[in-house]
Amino acid sequence: MDEQLEKQLGQQLDLVQQVYELVVNFMVTYSFRLVGAVLVIIAGVLVARWVGRVVLRAQERHDVDVTLRQFIASTVRITVIALFAIIAMNQLGISITPLIAAIGGLAVGVSFALQGPVANYGAGLVIILTRMYRVGDTVTIQARSGLVEDISLATTVLLTEDGERIVIPNKHITGEIHTNSFANRVVEGRVGIAYSEDPERAIGIIEQALAGLDDVSSEVGPQIGIAGFGDSSIDLDYRFWVPTNRYFGVMHAANMAVYQALKREGVSIPFPQREVRLLGDGA
Repeated sequence: MDEQLEKQLGQQLDLVQQVYELVVNFMVTYSFRLVGAVLVIIAGVLVARWVGRVVLRAQERHDVDVTLRQFIASTVRITVIALFAIIAMNQLGISITPLIAAIGGLAVGVSFALQGPVANYGAGLVIILTRMYRVGDTVTIQARSGLVEDISLATTVLLTEDGERIVIPNKHITGEIHTNSFANRVVEGRVGIAYSEDPERAIGIIEQALAGLDDVSSEVGPQIGIAGFGDSSIDLDYRFWVPTNRYFGVMHAANMAVYQALKREGVSIPFPQREVRLLGDGA
């Protein structure tokens, strides 16, 4: 019994000795390589941060779009870190050829599984590089209008006057018709006056009414004119620009101001009329 215990103890001590020798040999053989690889990675992160800041400041001096310069700076940082990672792998004696082949095969498989997100990222890259619109612009996409709050590789976020956030996947933007009115949005209104009234006088009254509103853009003056001739009225159109985040409020105030101004000046706004004739059989 004692001999068996001694034998088992001796085997365990031999195993511990082998493990110890293996660890020592590994540390002696690879410790300097491992330390060198860690130092290379740390240096890569520091260099990537420095290069990213330099690229970002250079773009700020040239007034590059915020979204575009952030994307470029991030891409440069990732590229620098990847280059240093390759150097670290070579330091450890790891061949990168099989790794590249494995990544390529994995990318093909993932591309089929993630066609939707990949399409969004590709479309987001196109939007950022071509600068279709910027943060702060007013765009109308897929019958949705709002102020561009954020542009990422996957989505575009619109902010409405009511505080609603509309998130649109980028793949539904590229290739579609969209309207960009920058920071403003156009308001269109119409009012009819009687045929007995002077259209030029009515146009002047409407122009003065719109000029009294603070939020109506003064850079592009209101457009007012005859839009058509109805059955019982001369139809006048008026168009003007307002900040997107106050679109509905200014539109309602403008319509009320036009109505009150025409009424105060005695301009007749006729009720829609229709003449109905009854044709009998001569009885």
